[in-house]
Amino acid sequence: MTEQFPGAVLDLLDAAGDRPVFEHGDRVVSGAQLLGMVRRAANGLRLHGVGPGRGVALLLGVGPEEFAAVIAAHLVGARVVGVRPGLTDRQREHLLQDVDVRVTDRECGPGARRPGLVLELDGLLSTVDDGARPQVCGRPQDVARLIHTSGSTGVPKACAQTYAAMTAAWALRPDDWPPAIRELAAGLDRFLVFGTLASQVMMEYGLLALAAGGVLVTADPPAFPDALVRHRATASVITVARLTQLVASVRETPVDLGSLRALMVSGSPPTPARLREAADVLGPVVFHGYGQTETGMISMATPGDVPGSLGVPPVTLEVRDTEGRPVPPGTDGEIFVRTPSQSSGYWREPALGAEVFADGWVRTRDRGHLDATGRLWLTGRVRDVVIVNANVYYAGAVERLLATHPGVAEAYVVAVPDDTTGEAVHAFVVPDAGRTPRLGDLRALVTAGLGEACAPTRLTLIERVPLTAAGKPDKRRLAVDSPGG
Repeated sequence: MTEQFPGAVLDLLDAAGDRPVFEHGDRVVSGAQLLGMVRRAANGLRLHGVGPGRGVALLLGVGPEEFAAVIAAHLVGARVVGVRPGLTDRQREHLLQDVDVRVTDRECGPGARRPGLVLELDGLLSTVDDGARPQVCGRPQDVARLIHTSGSTGVPKACAQTYAAMTAAWALRPDDWPPAIRELAAGLDRFLVFGTLASQVMMEYGLLALAAGGVLVTADPPAFPDALVRHRATASVITVARLTQLVASVRETPVDLGSLRALMVSGSPPTPARLREAADVLGPVVFHGYGQTETGMISMATPGDVPGSLGVPPVTLEVRDTEGRPVPPGTDGEIFVRTPSQSSGYWREPALGAEVFADGWVRTRDRGHLDATGRLWLTGRVRDVVIVNANVYYAGAVERLLATHPGVAEAYVVAVPDDTTGEAVHAFVVPDAGRTPRLGDLRALVTAGLGEACAPTRLTLIERVPLTAAGKPDKRRLAVDSPGG
């Protein structure tokens, strides 16, 4: 019987022994040293009465001690909540409402007067290391962590992931890696980490890097491309917006990125044109991982995939019509998936969870199709829509078409009230290479491709799209900035 998470992490660190697994500033930390930190942090949590089912918030950055605290919180069987930097006060309070223990390596800031136990990371790590293999206390159906959505559509929702789901995740099981993950893992020799290791994406790719024999290298703040060059990084995670900025920076001021082998793009999908430009400037290094907070990874496109494709999903996936029936290849519909590590529902929101989690399936609320070769293609989000004259039009399709205009580097569409049609399309555009696209030309392009109802009635030129704390395009802020929005 497989030991519950994080037992495999203990085995990994034990097997690493004297091999370096972390570089933090001028420090190099071996597997044995990091395992010792995990033991001390776990013993410290137990001394404070932290055990199975207890809510623990992690207000942590990046570094070996922070990694040890995350693993230790799971070792004792806690219900872990990661609190990333950059949240609003309201979002932060929302995340802390169901925890009574906070582990921090920084000032707690808002919420510091909240009742409960506050443990300093340095204090936990001062606990005696008994040298014994720590007991793994997580129970399969206990909630191991609450993973919060980005909050781009409101207050973050908490996805409840059990210890059984974390144990079933692919990162620590090399024998079960799908081909795309195996190709990615080969480039994770020096994986650049930043932000917080309490992040779902950062921790899971970090564990994959360790399982592949790589080293985690910290960079905070993650100034690209300088951090990639300075740390000789072979891989890191990047959002689409930041990838666009990186490509522009390297095109303008070339730097030596010869060591770079893998950039994992998360969040919204890059356009085929952006992928081709990135390959031209950075080389064949862009992997696009498609997944959700609710599901974990669903599919991954490698540099060899056709730009715009998401590769062949290694999970159970169905594309369904509006009646819930599977559709044939080539037909658009809503994507439903089953993944080994998917969440069991939304924490304390059963009604909302019932809309997304049903009969073992997760409703992604994304639109797409499978082609004849089994590759997945996204075409928009079910809820990212503009309703014109009572007809629904998907913003993603309009954005992708606008992005094909030679004067458009990036395009984002939001719905705005319209006295005549109910709602209309407002396009926010980042101009490309100093060109200034005109509303009339963009309207003609969209009208020809999708019909007049989808054509933008308003155009705003922006230097860059605002980002959420998770680094994703913040369309809510665009909507607020839109006249009449």
